[in-house]
Amino acid sequence: MTEQTHRYDVVVVGGGVAGLSAAVSAAEKGARVAVLERSTEAETGGNTRYTEAFLRMKSLEEVADGFEDVLVDDFMGHPDPSLVNDAALPPHRRSPLYRATHTIDPDYVSTLAEQAPGALAWMNGHGVRFDFVPTPFLTRSTTRMAPVGGGLALVEAMGKAARGLGVEFHFETTARRLAFSERGINGVFAHTPDGPAVFEGAVVLASGGYQGNFELMARYHGDRALTCRPVAKGGNHNKGEGLEMALALGAATAGNFALFHAEPVDPRSGEAEAAIFCFPYGVLVNAEGLRFVDEARGTVDAWYERTTRAVQDQPGGIAWVILDQRGLAVPNLSAGIRTDLPPVTGATIGELAERLELPVAAVEATVAAYNAACPDPSGFDHSRPDGLATAGLLPPKSNWSLPLTEGPFAAYPVMAANVFTFGGLKTTPDAEVVDRDGRPMTGLYAAGELTGLYYSNYTGSTSVLRGATFGRIAGANAAALAKGA
Repeated sequence: MTEQTHRYDVVVVGGGVAGLSAAVSAAEKGARVAVLERSTEAETGGNTRYTEAFLRMKSLEEVADGFEDVLVDDFMGHPDPSLVNDAALPPHRRSPLYRATHTIDPDYVSTLAEQAPGALAWMNGHGVRFDFVPTPFLTRSTTRMAPVGGGLALVEAMGKAARGLGVEFHFETTARRLAFSERGINGVFAHTPDGPAVFEGAVVLASGGYQGNFELMARYHGDRALTCRPVAKGGNHNKGEGLEMALALGAATAGNFALFHAEPVDPRSGEAEAAIFCFPYGVLVNAEGLRFVDEARGTVDAWYERTTRAVQDQPGGIAWVILDQRGLAVPNLSAGIRTDLPPVTGATIGELAERLELPVAAVEATVAAYNAACPDPSGFDHSRPDGLATAGLLPPKSNWSLPLTEGPFAAYPVMAANVFTFGGLKTTPDAEVVDRDGRPMTGLYAAGELTGLYYSNYTGSTSVLRGATFGRIAGANAAALAKGA
């Protein structure tokens, strides 16, 4: 079959917040733009469509306190000081090895902090309204805003803006490999409903991570691939072609390929982000009926990911949070329980364990040991880390340690959902993809969850923000290149 050729100035791969931001930005610069999206039009938007899209902002004009520090201070292993010390040098003096290293580029983080407010104001100009809206986090460590209507509102507003600027959308179209010449990247080969096609133009990769590709998940995450799933239906479209096609041409990487952003969800539910954030007010037990983690090390928004990883390390990658009536009576607890299915209940701990098909004696002994270690409950404060810690219990519980004595009791199952993968492409502050020699790959840009930024822990409420910010930057720079500016 003969390949069709479609000529554009800019070709954007992916229709989530990063891709739509790139498309609108490029079109505003006068470029002819195509968006390639593997989903149907009804499902377009990838992860963005299903997320509440929280943004780590103090206001629309300012990022949250400590924004840059928490990103740059993420544990990145023990990189060679002789390389990372180059970060203090002017950009033109930095070595190729530093420019290609997997560690965070502080200039990238600074650009994100500086440009994020402008990106939100720009989206507001296209009809997206932002506000402080309720979160599922019962205790919080930072400030957050969100688009009114969540990620779906972003997809709809920016999609409308793109169409109004003449952007052409190609649905059920999957980019497979990059086209290139001696001048650099100049298009993508794709599969379309009408057969193979070439889409010519500068390329912006915004196709998300690889959480929807079980082979890549098993390659990078081993046995953990079996005990997680995408947090929402849109993640199943993220199969990693953007990563693979760039790596095939020698792209450098950033972020930790051994981890992904983990969220605790109810495995029984098919709802998007059926999150269970109430575990700090109860105890978590595994399939053996044993506690295995400190459920309450600090505010839930800062600690839920690490707790979820501990859940995934248990037999079968599953655990259950047990609550009594005092735990269930915590004000606004329902905000931290996003599942559409009811808990399993029992009049006694033994009856509950039996209904959960857990070893009854082990669960009873676990709860009895926990209860005996709980302090005087008079200092309990559900709204902040209260220091109400167990004594002599391993593992300890650092806060909110009320004994489980008031039946009937309730339990929710918890598993790890994969929100997005951490490992991705290395990019400059101008959203250029970098090769393994530290050079920008002419004609190739990337933004969003396809690009690497996180290492040991997700910095909450930054993913959509950086997708929009660097999508806007990538689109403008791709358009400038294509137009010869």
